[in-house]
Amino acid sequence: MTAPTTTGTAKVELPSATTILITREFAAPRHLVWRAYTEPELVKRWWAGEKGEVTLVESDFRVGGRWRQVMVAGPGFEVGFNGEFREIVEFEKIVCTETFEGMPDAYSVNTISFADSAGDPGRTTLTMLIGHTEAAHRDAHINSGMEEGMQGSMDALERVAVSLR
Repeated sequence: MTAPTTTGTAKVELPSATTILITREFAAPRHLVWRAYTEPELVKRWWAGEKGEVTLVESDFRVGGRWRQVMVAGPGFEVGFNGEFREIVEFEKIVCTETFEGMPDAYSVNTISFADSAGDPGRTTLTMLIGHTEAAHRDAHINSGMEEGMQGSMDALERVAVSLR
């Protein structure tokens, strides 16, 4: 029997004036969520959610390596993000910078953690702590419609991870 999915269940909290904390459980084992999150060909399948089409995923997945992702979110509306990997602990944690290319002077440091949900190796809890350098940048991120798009992306990430079984 397939475990029930967790559609639309990412929780967004604002623990400080400069941080965003996202927590989401997935109905898939940690190693499959990790693969879906880190392998470029799989990222292309979920990153845009239902909001557009991913046109580019580049990733030099190593400490010091760079990454870039681009999507078309509507006619003539392209958005890109890029950053650098600062720490990678396989199947457990990724720390990277992230810059929205529309605001190149603003960036965040993101810590993405992967853990078995309540000791269940068949389910994964992903937490993402996004640390902005200024409160105004965090607020712009929140006010961009990030939560709606992120919910769709996380739902799609779960579908991709489950499909890898």
